[in-house]
Amino acid sequence: MANNEVLWDIDGRGVASVTFNRPEVNNAYNGDLIQGVLAAMDALGAKPGLRVVVLRGHGRHFQAGADLKWVRSVAAQSRADNVRASRATAEAVHRLNTLPVPTVALVQGGCFGGGTGIVAACDVVVAADNAIFSISETRWGLMAGIIIPQLNDAMGVRQVRRYALTGERFDAHEARRIGLVHEVVPLAELESAGARVVDQVLQNAPEANAETKAVALESAWGNLGALDFTRLVEQHAAKRQSAEGSEGLASFVEKRAPSWYPGARA
Repeated sequence: MANNEVLWDIDGRGVASVTFNRPEVNNAYNGDLIQGVLAAMDALGAKPGLRVVVLRGHGRHFQAGADLKWVRSVAAQSRADNVRASRATAEAVHRLNTLPVPTVALVQGGCFGGGTGIVAACDVVVAADNAIFSISETRWGLMAGIIIPQLNDAMGVRQVRRYALTGERFDAHEARRIGLVHEVVPLAELESAGARVVDQVLQNAPEANAETKAVALESAWGNLGALDFTRLVEQHAAKRQSAEGSEGLASFVEKRAPSWYPGARA
């Protein structure tokens, strides 16, 4: 089942597969992909017997963060439109984070920006040895506030302070060292490694798993109250329409260094 940007199905065991399906842009998210994730969560949540959700990216890359051309088009709209876009994005990650069943991400290739928030919101992350990660929002004059709580849970504040402030890329083994990834396998073994995790989950009592996950989330950074959630959404939307956001997105489109980089004046 699909909205084209997101495909999903569920098998007889209660194992659901959700696949990002914009391979032509490395599965970068836009409004349609976000709505597709939310629709998948709605549909799967209504399915009796759901036991586990597996996330994949179609093509060479798992998820390359935001489609910056789409971000630029949203930034040109009204403040209300920007808040709406940020709220939908934050809601997709939040709902994935709080699904009452285990979630497993299978990551290959690029996993950038919002993609790191998606994997941080999953219970188990298996990465292929060709996976590359970055928290790259500030490179474009944006900010990752709506996924920082989940990243804090996965990596710890100390590692987030490095990687969200440098925007540098890091490989699958570093992602495992800092806690974003649980296991690294050869690309050819990614699906079989995921199948092993799913089998481990299916051996456990579903209600006990749901209760255990709920208790774990009670003390998590990502267990946001309504006021904190709204504050992060509004901050995320405002930064998209800021002077830095405008310059960062322009530098992306124009394929040049942004004005704040000293090398741009050299």
